[in-house]
Order: sequence, then C-alpha cells, then structure tokens
Amino acid sequence: MKLTNPLVVLDLETTGIWIEKDRIVEIALIKCNPDGTSEKYLERCNPRIPIPPKVSELIGIKDEDVKDAPWFKDIAAEILRFIGDADLGGFNCERFDLPVLEREMSDAGYPFDWRKRTVYDAQKVFHIHEKRDLSAGYKFYCEKELMNAHTAMADTEATLEIIQSQADKYGDGSVESLKDFDYSSPMEFFDKEKRFSWWNGGLYLMFGKYARKITLNQIVEKDKNYLEWILRADFSDSIKTIIRGALNGKFPSQQVEKEGE
Repeated sequence: MKLTNPLVVLDLETTGIWIEKDRIVEIALIKCNPDGTSEKYLERCNPRIPIPPKVSELIGIKDEDVKDAPWFKDIAAEILRFIGDADLGGFNCERFDLPVLEREMSDAGYPFDWRKRTVYDAQKVFHIHEKRDLSAGYKFYCEKELMNAHTAMADTEATLEIIQSQADKYGDGSVESLKDFDYSSPMEFFDKEKRFSWWNGGLYLMFGKYARKITLNQIVEKDKNYLEWILRADFSDSIKTIIRGALNGKFPSQQVEKEGE
C-alpha cells in the first residue's frame, strides 16, 4: 500500500447500533505506515451494560467474556496514542464506527474530531463504483441487462426474476426457502411499526424530539404534554394505545414480553 501519511483502519464491535447510547465491546486497529511497516491493536472492553443475546450471537462475545476487561475510559488514551495523526479507514466507518468512537472518547474526557482527518470509507467507495440498484442486482443474479429501467412493469418483472434466482442460489429453488434467512436486526423493537424499541431494559421512542434520548417512563415524568400531543396528532391507534397506557401508569415490561414469546 502506497502511503504518504499513516493510515489506521478500524472496526468496532458494540452492544448494538445506537450511536447515541451503545458501547464498545471490542476495538481492532491496524496502522499502516509509509515505510511499509504495520502495527496492530486489539482490545476488548467491559461495556458496563448487558450485551443483548442477539448481539452476542452476532459478534460471539458474551457478558462473561468481558466482565474482567477494562472499561473503555481506561484504554482511551492508549488508543489515541496508537492512532496519532493518522488518516482513518473502515467499512461504513463514517456512519457508525467513527461517531461511536468519538462519543466514547468524549465520555472518557478525550476530544476526537475525526472529521478533521482524511477518512477512507471502503463502503462508500464500494457503493460508488459497484452499484447496488435494481439494474445491478439484475445483472448479478440474472446475468442480463435491465432494459426500460424505471418503468413499472420492467422493474417488476426484473425483481421477480431476481427473487427466483435468489431462491435457486441461496435456497432450494422455492421462494418459501428465502424466508428461512434471518433478516432480523439487533434492535429489539417493541411494536410492529418499529416506533418503540428496548435498550438496556428501557423502552424508547424511535421518533420525535425524544427519539433514543430518554425512556418512555422518563418522558411521562418530564413532558406529559408531548405525549398528550401525540394522542391528538396523526399517529396510528397502536402507537396511541401504548402512549395512553403510559400516561395511565401502565408501561410494557420487556421481561413479560419475552416470556410471552
């Protein structure tokens, strides 16, 4: 790799995908230097909150694996020393890894303004040069050029062919075999509309001015007027039922929900 400035490529494993709240469980850094040498840094952290089972299954790290690991604040300084004045790289790092790292650094008392550095996000480059639109999918799965793209019937016919090709490629040839794939997100949504989500035992709104900030219980204590506005506004009956129950002191229980699954 030809470089004029050191490059640090990074990846984080975290307790979830909330940039504002989730915490680092593992951090890996590789520093490539202009002279051709490289260095590696790998450390696990005790996030001080439970790692959800879905996340543990995904990243292969459980609570007991990090119970004796250092807190992030205890290794923040050495991470900054390792990074130094290097450029930064990663996959989807501008949208996730770097904002999470910046927040964790800030919580530890260290400024980390990655936006002032040169960042090489491999995902951005990938998507710019290797399109992921319907035409690209049709070419990849069906080995055909999509004619009359962006006309309703042509796009619909191409999508149907793609689904059948995916069933052949990934399943047993039947479309039903595709539903066996796990499309679930590490987010633990409470409702079908995905307007409420669990995080560390608390239920959070995923919309509006309190989105991902404080729990529904805390909103009731802090700003009942906002919840009463939701009841008057154009929201679905299911959302209003949850809000109305909260205003009446009836809050969903994550434990009860899981037991009922």
